[in-house]
Amino acid sequence: MKIAISGLNNTDNPAPGIPVIKSLQENHTLIGFSYDPNEPGNFMQMVDKTYLMPYPSLGFEALKSRLLEIQGKEGIDAIIPNLDAELPLYIKYQDEINAMGIQLCLPSEENFELRNKNKLDVLSKQLDITYPKTHEISSLAELVKISTETQFPLMIKGNYYKAYKVYNLDAAIEAFYKISNEWGFPILVQDVVVGEEINLVGVADGKGELKGAVAIKKLTTTQIGKIWTGITIQNEKLIQIAKDFTKSTSWKGPFELECMINMNHIYMIEINPRFPAWLYFATSIGINLPQMLTDIMAGKEVETKLEYPSNKMYVRFVDELVTDFTDFTTLLSKKEL
Repeated sequence: MKIAISGLNNTDNPAPGIPVIKSLQENHTLIGFSYDPNEPGNFMQMVDKTYLMPYPSLGFEALKSRLLEIQGKEGIDAIIPNLDAELPLYIKYQDEINAMGIQLCLPSEENFELRNKNKLDVLSKQLDITYPKTHEISSLAELVKISTETQFPLMIKGNYYKAYKVYNLDAAIEAFYKISNEWGFPILVQDVVVGEEINLVGVADGKGELKGAVAIKKLTTTQIGKIWTGITIQNEKLIQIAKDFTKSTSWKGPFELECMINMNHIYMIEINPRFPAWLYFATSIGINLPQMLTDIMAGKEVETKLEYPSNKMYVRFVDELVTDFTDFTTLLSKKEL
């Protein structure tokens, strides 16, 4: 298959695109979709060609026009979008993109909305998992009122993206303005859960079955919360939660469960409707979730794989490369490289 993959950032805030590419490069022809010519993945020579894409904020017509242009040149079979900001467009307009001859493996709009942070309490109850006490607010006055009725630290979150842990009212107000200025309202104020952070990445077939999954425990993270080291874990309750999630929603495509565990009590923190940046860890231990995804798109029978070794350690590291500046200027001027 010829597959386009977005999310080519590979700095201290890495996107999932590079690990998806690493998981698929042996068996597929790959095209990169980039929103920024500075993204390292544009220059790592891991794809046949890279195309600059219009920002999602420009809407579907801009995306459609660019996809039609690229499709005329490349004949892409499928796209794996990996960025939060672009997913609403790809999910909402799946039928239109499919009509271009391009396959997607994504959840429905209903399911995408179901995992919004202001709705996770309802979903968590269905899955028999605890969701931290959360207040939905739309004004600074509400934030001040909550701060007088509860104890810090608190999490200040956007409904879709961004989260800040704050230890006093001044920091809470700063986070409130940062998120609302970028993403709007509502803002969520959530109790902080103490415990170990555990995550699960999985792929579901859209028919209620979890086809593959790997769970990890984060050991160390960067200042912005990205995993730096972690280990694989076997947690039957977490796997069952993932099975129940895919069955109750008939979820289609990739997802990540972000949870906290305290004395075997699991709290739901977030559900991401995409692969995480640590995805290649799963591939390296024998669970190639992107390949499962492409097989689902191709209509192939996919073997369920939920068994993997425990105590395998993941270590992220920094690397460098040297390229010609003409590559950058070519990408910038021609919007392809």
